[in-house]
Amino acid sequence: MCKHILNAQVSVRAPCCKRWFDCPQCHAENSTHELRKADEIIFLCKKCKKAFRKDINECEEADEYCPHCDNQYVVEAKTPIAALGVEGEDARVDNRLIKDDRAKATSGSSMFDKDNADKLD
Repeated sequence: MCKHILNAQVSVRAPCCKRWFDCPQCHAENSTHELRKADEIIFLCKKCKKAFRKDINECEEADEYCPHCDNQYVVEAKTPIAALGVEGEDARVDNRLIKDDRAKATSGSSMFDKDNADKLD
């Protein structure tokens, strides 16, 4: 499970150590050597669990899908974002933690105020 890319659809076999990784950062964290570049990449689809090869020099738009199950593995990566949340009771019972983002109505504003007197004409 990759902590760098949340929606990784395939694993990639590193040509240097023949181990499977979800991203280059995972390889860098778990290995003592650099990732070796190669013209051919071996993928393992996480949906159908089948391996397939792709040549980098001959990649096309149609090569975004697994040849076995048509799972789209070239998707925009979602990286984790640190967030601070507040956990509370059920909001239907205690709604004090819910923030209302709507603009509050200004009190005491009337069309008969001195500031709005020119709008009466």
